[in-house]
Amino acid sequence: MELTIFKIDGQKTTRKLKLNDTIFGIEPNDHAIYLDAKQYMAHQRQGTHSTKERGYIEGSTRKIKRQKGTGTARAGSIKNPIFRGGGRTFGPRPRDYGFKLNKKVKRLARKSALSYKAKENSITILEDFKFTEPKTRTYLDMLKSLDLTEKKTLLVLPESDNNIFLSSRNIKKTKVIIASSLNTYDILNATNLLIAESSMKEIEKVFAK
Repeated sequence: MELTIFKIDGQKTTRKLKLNDTIFGIEPNDHAIYLDAKQYMAHQRQGTHSTKERGYIEGSTRKIKRQKGTGTARAGSIKNPIFRGGGRTFGPRPRDYGFKLNKKVKRLARKSALSYKAKENSITILEDFKFTEPKTRTYLDMLKSLDLTEKKTLLVLPESDNNIFLSSRNIKKTKVIIASSLNTYDILNATNLLIAESSMKEIEKVFAK
């Protein structure tokens, strides 16, 4: 598949870029996509949730009433979970939600996600560009010229560019990422991919294995 290269002002250039079929033209594997997206979201969880069980509650250890003759159930501690202020039964504890996923499965998942975007014609190749200063209006003008103002976009750069990142961070539905950090979740979460021309070499270096 060949895609026309656009300028940031929305004008088409006379050049085209051929997408690598081993990355953008494979048969997508939905289960690999599921596993990679699940791992990404699991790693976003802090896992610091915690509640106090009865062993961590401060309070007297004396028996609060006699064993028999009260007409109610026996109770031996004010820290009992059935009492107000008592411990939590089977409450959440700090844990790590992450899990291992093989590199080959991750690579397959990301190539599958890129192939889906290629089939949907949701990829736009941009001529390499720079911003002289961080300015949100400049980034908005670029999206407007490409008719992507109302769509969720992911801009893929070959390397980190602070001016472009700062220009985009206040815009909803917009994210900027470098090619080496491209992941399945971000690819599928975006409606359209904007890929800088030089990023394709980096993408091929990372995924064409």
